Amino acid sequence: MEKIRCGWCEKDDLYRKYHDEEWGSPVYDDQKIFEFLILESFQAGLSWYTILSKREYFTKAFDGFDYKKIAKYEDKKIEELMQNSGIIRNRLKILATVNNAQKFMEVRKEFGTFSKYIWGFVGGEPIDNRPKSLKDIPATTEISDILSKDLKKRGFKFMGSTVVYGHMQATGMVNDHIENCFLRLQS
Repeated sequence: MEKIRCGWCEKDDLYRKYHDEEWGSPVYDDQKIFEFLILESFQAGLSWYTILSKREYFTKAFDGFDYKKIAKYEDKKIEELMQNSGIIRNRLKILATVNNAQKFMEVRKEFGTFSKYIWGFVGGEPIDNRPKSLKDIPATTEISDILSKDLKKRGFKFMGSTVVYGHMQATGMVNDHIENCFLRLQS
C-alpha cells in the first residue's frame, strides 16, 4: 500500500526522503538549527527543492555548517565560495551567512543555546496546526512575524517572515503535515 504524504513532496525521492525523515520533526540541536537557518536563508527567492538538491555541496562548502568556523570567514574564503558552482553564488547571502553565524553565537551566549532562544517563541513545544490540505498551510504566521522581527533586531540577515516560517516547519517548531499524511497518522 502506497504511503500518503503531504502533496508538496511528491516531486521525487529526494523530496520524499526529506519529508519522511526530517520535515516537521522537532530539532533542538544548535548545529542542526543553524544548518536549517542557513539553508533557509539561501532559499529566499528560490525553491526549497533547489536548496535541498545542493545541500551536500553547501555542507562541504560551509565546513559542515560549523558556525564557529563560519563566523571567522574572511575575504579569501568568501571569494572561494563565490567560485563554488555547487552552491548558490550570491555574495549577499554568503556574507549574510558569515554575519548570521556571528549573531548566532551572540544569541547562544545570551541564552545558553540558540535552541532555548528560538523554541521560546513557541513555548518549547511544536505548534500543531492540523491543516486539512496544502491550501490550509500559511506562508507566514503571527509568530513567524514576531520571530523574524526579533532576529532582524539582533542583526540577522535574510530572515523575513516567510523564510522564518519555512525554518519553523523544517525544524518541527510547527507541525504542518496534512491530516491524511502518514506521518500525521503515526503521531
